Amino acid sequence: MSINFMRHFMVVYNFFNNFAAEIYNNKEQTMATIVLQVPDESLVAKVKQACKMLMGVSSVKVQKTASDVEDITKTAHYKAAMDDVKNGRVYHADSVDDMFNQILG
Repeated sequence: MSINFMRHFMVVYNFFNNFAAEIYNNKEQTMATIVLQVPDESLVAKVKQACKMLMGVSSVKVQKTASDVEDITKTAHYKAAMDDVKNGRVYHADSVDDMFNQILG
């Protein structure tokens, strides 16, 4: 890691640590959400680990990028559903009560 990156990281770390301390000490605790965009995927795990060390942070979640999400149209379940539509194995209901009457008989 470069020294420049570490300097920026420490500035951000100190800012959020002070921010978290203020929230933590506040009697009316509110949940704030902070979104970080990390362009280098190799740093995501390190940034996540560093965020967990901040005082007052209760959870850290990493959202998948669009390229990580599976294309639903390529799944077996989607293909089976489209086959059901194609072969007329689809039911229609006018209301929830109508749907339960069709299901339960």
